[in-house]
Amino acid sequence: MKRLEHYIGGRHAPSRSGETFTALDPTTNEPHLEVAAGGAADVDAAVSAAHKAFTDGPWPRMTGDQRAAVLRRIAAAIEVRDDEIAALECRDTGLPITQAKGQAKRAAHNFRFFADVITTMGEDVYRVGDAQLNYVVRKPVGVAGLITPWNTPFMLETWKLAPALAAGCPVVLKPAEWSPLSASLLPQIMEEAGLPEGVFNLVHGIGEDAGAALVAHPDVPVISFTGESGTGQTIMRNASAHLKTLSMELGGKSPLVVFEDADLERALDAAVFGVFSLNGERCTASSRVLVQDTVYEEFVNRLAERAARVRVGDPDDPATELGALIHPEHYERVMEYVRIGSAEGARLVAGGSRPEHLPSGNFLSATVFADVTPGMRIFQEEIFGPVVSVTPFTSETEAIELANATRYGLAAYLWTNDLRRAHRLARSIEAGMLWVNSQNVRDLRTPFGGVKASGVGREGGRHSIDVYTESHIVHVATEDLPVPRFGAA
Repeated sequence: MKRLEHYIGGRHAPSRSGETFTALDPTTNEPHLEVAAGGAADVDAAVSAAHKAFTDGPWPRMTGDQRAAVLRRIAAAIEVRDDEIAALECRDTGLPITQAKGQAKRAAHNFRFFADVITTMGEDVYRVGDAQLNYVVRKPVGVAGLITPWNTPFMLETWKLAPALAAGCPVVLKPAEWSPLSASLLPQIMEEAGLPEGVFNLVHGIGEDAGAALVAHPDVPVISFTGESGTGQTIMRNASAHLKTLSMELGGKSPLVVFEDADLERALDAAVFGVFSLNGERCTASSRVLVQDTVYEEFVNRLAERAARVRVGDPDDPATELGALIHPEHYERVMEYVRIGSAEGARLVAGGSRPEHLPSGNFLSATVFADVTPGMRIFQEEIFGPVVSVTPFTSETEAIELANATRYGLAAYLWTNDLRRAHRLARSIEAGMLWVNSQNVRDLRTPFGGVKASGVGREGGRHSIDVYTESHIVHVATEDLPVPRFGAA
């Protein structure tokens, strides 16, 4: 098996304890990696290296243009490894190879985008008459702790790395333990691009050990985390002792609302893609489809037919549309929700079982439950797999109530040709992001994040730079301002 080590202060290193863990191939559940299991001592070493790079190194003191040049070289180094990154993601996560290739391309784009952001972003200046000039200086906040999820690991690592580095922050990255493989390419990529020693550090490990140590470390003033809501609550509690800045993109149970006047063919395409792409393991998955009652049965039947034709297979086959779920623990969790849905009285109209031609590995056919009511767990809880629930509604008011009837509020999707209705629902649905007559197509300049249990803070464009910088205000008198003379004779 291949062995992965930490990368601390410009050098690869095993864990101080010598401990390791194994990562599994999702298609067989056989071990395929031996990974250094980081603990508090490894995190402390990484934070020390990053802190030294912050206090003594050149990176925080470089101009935006200088840092941007390095970021663009990182993007180029990623692009030449595009096929390799996709193959590693496919092997490590079970994502279909065609979708893994898209993630690799997006990773390079993340670095180029934030190189542009840091070189084009101005700073605020305020003139107070002729008496005073006030200006804001953005200063990197210090060592950034980045904790990333397992579903699209390489792309989401770069989504955090690029703005943190652009802002001038050295980083300690803790990848997800279920998908650590593609992160092993980052040290060489950073070295080739000329990133100074100690600016990028990587510690593998279990969340409860390495992740918790990173959150608790007093020399890490900012934590950016993507993952499930329960873990986010734990991070918030543990970070409170040091009053850390937190940016957390958490779980979702996003509605896709279809009115009778919608283009049903396109809405159907969006519904199928929105929950079955990326194996359904995506935070913004449209896992609750709400359909107006006048077109409900037609839509359910067509959705079931499409789901039955979704091609489930080996992730490295270009024809595969739905690959293997990442880990046997997660597979069993998703299958338990399938059992719960049936037990609660939902109508299973597609999938719900392992495909016959795939007797081993974490494979599940595209699964559709109809007649799902708000009290059912499959309506309320994030499944994070290729399982969608369909619920009818009668009126616009009921559609809003159903859309908002969960603890989550990350994304929402609305399909209607009534422009006024679209604006009304866009204001009324509780979600950080909403798409009208569109699948999840993102402009990287826009804020990304959710409300309620779906997160804290926003990232994307300038919002990402805000996470990793402090605003330092300087007030300069341009003429003599009156100063009260206490104690003067």
